[in-house]
Amino acid sequence: MTISVASDHGGYERKTQIVEYLKQKGYEVLDRGCIDKTSVDYPIYAQKVALDIQNKVANFGVLICTTGIGMSISANKFKGIRAALVTNLESAKLTREHNDSNIICLGAKYTNESDAKEFVDAFIEQPFAHGRHERRVQLIEKQENETWGN
Repeated sequence: MTISVASDHGGYERKTQIVEYLKQKGYEVLDRGCIDKTSVDYPIYAQKVALDIQNKVANFGVLICTTGIGMSISANKFKGIRAALVTNLESAKLTREHNDSNIICLGAKYTNESDAKEFVDAFIEQPFAHGRHERRVQLIEKQENETWGN
């Protein structure tokens, strides 16, 4: 399994921890930056991970910024991406189980290293439930192709 990971400067330290953790667990990890704590623009890094998912270069993505909000907003602009800001273990599991999310977003300011590892593990390991949830994911995909309110 391949996991694409990126952060901005606010999430750099947490990203480095997650990259090493995932590698130790035997995953192939694509570290898409950033490379240090120098200020960068988070949409650039969200795009790199989103494109890895779109192009099927990676199975899942992990995006980290200070709050996780900017990364989730930016990643969700890409067709086929379901990026979820996760703040606890249950939301990490449920976003995979119910929404078939393919990118987990974390806020480095609010998620310590231990919790981040636990949330990422739960996200990766939780299967999509299908059933009634599949219909809802299909509706999301349909909405990507429609213009509302115009």
